[in-house]
This record gives sequence, C-alpha cells and structure tokens, in this order.
Amino acid sequence: MTSNRNSNSNRNRNNNRRYNNPRRGRRANRYHRILRRMQSRLWLIFGVVCVLFVVLIIRLMYIEYTSGEKYEKIVLSQQGYSNEVIPFQRGDIVDRKGSVLATSVDVYNVILDCKVLNQTPEKIDDTIAAITKYFPEISEEQIREALKDRKDSQYEILLKKTDNGRMQAFEDMRKEDANKDKIAGIWFEKEYMRQYPYDSLAAALIGYCSDGNTGALGIESQYNSSLNGANGRKYGYYGDNNAIENTVIPPENGKTIVSTIDVNVQSIVEQEILNWNEAHRGDTADGSLNTACIVMNPNNGEVIAMASYPGFDLNNPRDLSHRFTPEQLAAMPEEVQVEELSKLWKNFCVSNTYEPGSTFKPFTVATALEIGSINGDETYMCDGKEVVSSHEIHCVNRDGHGLLTVEGSLLESCNDALMQIVRTIGPDAFFDFQSNFGFGQKTTVDLPNEASTKNLLYTREELERTESNLATNSFGQNFNVTMIQLASAYCSLINGGNLYQPHVVNSMLDSSGNKVFSNNPVVLKKTVSKDVSDILKKYMLHVVTDGTAKEVQVEGYNIGGKTGTAEKLPREEGNYLVSFIGFTPYNHPEIVIYTVVDTPKVPDQAHSSYAQEITQRILDQILPYLNIERADQDPVE
Repeated sequence: MTSNRNSNSNRNRNNNRRYNNPRRGRRANRYHRILRRMQSRLWLIFGVVCVLFVVLIIRLMYIEYTSGEKYEKIVLSQQGYSNEVIPFQRGDIVDRKGSVLATSVDVYNVILDCKVLNQTPEKIDDTIAAITKYFPEISEEQIREALKDRKDSQYEILLKKTDNGRMQAFEDMRKEDANKDKIAGIWFEKEYMRQYPYDSLAAALIGYCSDGNTGALGIESQYNSSLNGANGRKYGYYGDNNAIENTVIPPENGKTIVSTIDVNVQSIVEQEILNWNEAHRGDTADGSLNTACIVMNPNNGEVIAMASYPGFDLNNPRDLSHRFTPEQLAAMPEEVQVEELSKLWKNFCVSNTYEPGSTFKPFTVATALEIGSINGDETYMCDGKEVVSSHEIHCVNRDGHGLLTVEGSLLESCNDALMQIVRTIGPDAFFDFQSNFGFGQKTTVDLPNEASTKNLLYTREELERTESNLATNSFGQNFNVTMIQLASAYCSLINGGNLYQPHVVNSMLDSSGNKVFSNNPVVLKKTVSKDVSDILKKYMLHVVTDGTAKEVQVEGYNIGGKTGTAEKLPREEGNYLVSFIGFTPYNHPEIVIYTVVDTPKVPDQAHSSYAQEITQRILDQILPYLNIERADQDPVE
C-alpha cells in the first residue's frame, strides 16, 4: 500500500513539475504568438489579394469602357472576321397604271479574299482557272499580283457590275461535286444598277441617278430620300474549315414612287414632238430651239404628260453622239460639252422662262369680267394700233380688225382691243390678279429647279408709272412665265376658279406594296368665279371653231383654247415663241394641253399653226385613249 501511494505521489509531482515548468510555458506562449502572427499575415495577404482583384476588375472595366472597341477589333482581325454590307434596293418609279419607268437591277462585284486563298495554296491554280474561264475580263496576272502584293487583303475587287446570269453560272459550277473543294477565296458583292426601260421617255421629268444612289434631275432628285432605303449588314467569323456563320441584318429597301404620268400619253406626246422637229429640221440639228408640251388634269393638278425636246437617254445621260458627229465631239472642248449636256438635261416646262404672248389674253379678259370693269357686251374699234404714252403699239393686224366684241377680241387675238380692256382694269387690279393667278410665284410643283419669275414681272409701281407697261402686259408681252405656271393658272380659268398645286407624284408604296403616302389635291387659291369661268370657256370654244385656232380641231370633240405668238428679245432679230393652250370636253374639262415651239427653224416663225399642228395630232390620239367625251355626248350649252 505504502509503495503504491509513493509511486502515485511521484507521478503527481512529476506532472506538476512538467506543467508548472516556466520554460515550458514560455515555449507555449511563443508558439501561440507565432500562430497569431501567421494568421495576421495570412489575413493581410488575403486582404491584399482581394484589393488587387477588385483593382483588376475596375481596371478591366475601365479598359472595356475606354478601349474595348480597339481591342475587340484587334482580336476580331486575328480571327478572320467577315463584315459585308447588304445594299438596299432603290425604289421604282412607275406611271399611274404601274408601268415601270425606273428600276434597280442587281449586279455583282467579283471579290477576291487573298488571305483565305493563300491559306489553301493547293486551290490557287484551280481557283484562277475557274475565274478566268467565267470572267475573261479578269487576267491570271491580275489575280496572282493581288495574292502576292496584298496577301492579307480580304477585299480585292477583280470585276465590277457583272450581271446576275454570269454570277449564277459560276456559283452553279462551284456547287458541283467535282469543284466543291477546288475553289476558295472568291465571293460576290451584290449591288444595284439603275435602269430605265423606256430609255429617253420623260427623261427630264424622271431624271437619272449619278454615282451610287444619288438622284439627279426630276423625280429621282426630288424624291431621292424616299427612293433610297438603308443598307443591311452580314457579319460573322471564319471557322477552321473557312465556313462562315453569319448574322444578318436585312436592308430596308426604298419606296416605290407612283407618278401621275401615263406612259401611253407621254409616248404619243414625245413622238409627235419628234415628228414635227424632224419634218422641219432642214440643215439644223432640230426643227426648233425647244419644243415642249404639258398635259394636265385641270380638276386636281395632276400632270399626265410632260415632254421637253431635245432630250437624252436616261441609261446613258452623258451621251452626245445622237447630236454631234464623232469629229465634232473630238474637237469640242470639255466645257462646251458640259454646256450642251446642261441644255439637254434642262426641263423646259419647269426651268425656262419666256414671254407668253396671246395665251395670256384670256386672263386679262377674265380679270375685267371678274372686277366688273366690263360685262361682256362692250365693243372695241381696232384700227391696227393703239397710241400709249405717245408710243404706237401695233396690233397683229396692222390694217386693223374693225369693230370687235369682247369675245371677238379673243377670236381675232386683237392686241388693240386688249389694250383698251386693260385700261378699264387699271394697274392695281391687274397686278393683283396677276398675283392671284400665280404669275411671279413658283407653283411649288414637286420637281427640282423650278424657275422663279418674281423679278420678271412689273411691280405695281412700274405698272402705275408707265402706261405702256400695262398695255403690253395685257397681251402677254414684257413679262415672263414658265410653262407649268401658265398651264396651272389656265386650269383654274376653265375649272371654275380653283388654282391647284401641280404635281407629278400620286403616291408612295413601301416594299410590301402598301400605300404610305398619298399626294392629295391642294387648292392654292380661288382665282375667278364659276360664272366668269363659264364665259371664258365659251369664248375659247369659239376661238377653236371660228377663230385663230381652227387647225387644232379634232373631229367629234368640243375643244376650246387660245393661240399665242410672242416676239422674243431682241425684237429686231425676228425670233418668235409660238404656242397653243386648250381644254376638252367643253362642259366638264378633263384635260388641259399646252404646247410651245420656241424659235421654229423656219423662214417665217410668227405662226401659232406650228404649235396647233403638234397639238392636233396629239389630241387625235389621246382623246380616244383617255375615253374623253365626244361632242355628241357633250352638247354646248
């Protein structure tokens, strides 16, 4: 017992000694301090790593925000990125019945990807052989030079604007089993080329496209933004097998412009103008300086036909070979050629100004009737001249017409009687009615380059100051108009007094054929009362049946109108602009036609019969076509 207690006691002492040993405690404390220090360092390192990670994220976000696009391009350029523009198709221009006047057909550029072809050198010879076989214009030297000098280029144009048939033949060949793995690095870039199915028809009215999709002249220019659309895009990456996985944003095609023009009427008008000029050509290039014609609907301002001669080929607008010999063109300075082209491209109906002559006389008579300065029962003695401010102003008939009624003054186209009538109107009322009919103002027809006549009319003060100014204005001399201006004003004279804004576009259609715009008729002003309009219609009917315009008659139709013969400046040279403006049927006018022959190349120019001849031949063909009422359906009231 004693021995066991002693051993237990010894163990307890040893244990107490072990645990109460100061050196042992110091070692434990040191261990704990080291452990805590290591934990602190680990936490510090962890904190630093977290901070660096946050800084790295912030830095990456900053780089992405400021330079992401740059680095993206670098990466994409190293991955064979494909980015191809898909062009939009410019909208068509069609006539009122849907016949296509202007359209865009697809053509293709042959593109060589040097980088891809150089990566597969075993395909180079077969690819070159295929290209030169289907496109002989491309030489083997041209291709090999591109592969050597621009080996990393992915866009080398080998040939521009080849047609769809040749492109498709090449593609069909490439799809054949024997050729699938032989050809690489060739693709076709689609474009559109403007075409005009009727060549020169309505050239100045339609206009043409210059570089790209930029409209020049006519509807092509006026409605350029509507005809154009927005390009699409195809992009993707080249895979290991040179296949491209594409993402496509489709293009938005342009709108179709539905014009008010009737192709058949336009064709007839242009053919008759051409026939007349060829018949009177003589030793000159043309039978006149200019010949032009407008056919309008007087009840809404629609232009059914607008022709200007000489013209040009819309598919080759810079060609002068139809007007000059090769020798003449070779000797012609460039600036002269540009001047000649400018003359051809000018739309006489809209852009030229001139003195209207006697076609203005109905407006003078209408003004007098409207303000009540005459009532239509008056008579006037024509002795061949009128003395105005000590100046003798002669009538067309130097011997005089004798006693004339108001209606007779138009039938005989008497200057003397008109000068007497305008004296009753006075300068103030005459100026006001000139403005009311739209003279001196643009019609705002939807065509470019409309000429301004604002400064080509006498002001109110000038009419008041000089009596001769008022006198000569009464019969259409000493002030200028445009064809579209006079035709629009004349429409109001015979439609009951509504001056419509003239227009050549009826509506627009989107690429699905849905109507997105309608050009509704716009009445700009009220010019005369219906009663005055009816009186003038009767007067002008008799001008055709019994007066100066007998040559314009078409059997079976009631036609009214007025002739014009204006002496051009300088007066002593003896050059004239002759014209005719008329309407039919009598009771309910459906068309107005205005024909101008500027400086006919004949010895004796001063005869409106030249314009009447053209007009009569046009009406003889278009009246049955347009289903215009005949005389037995349109009795004169």
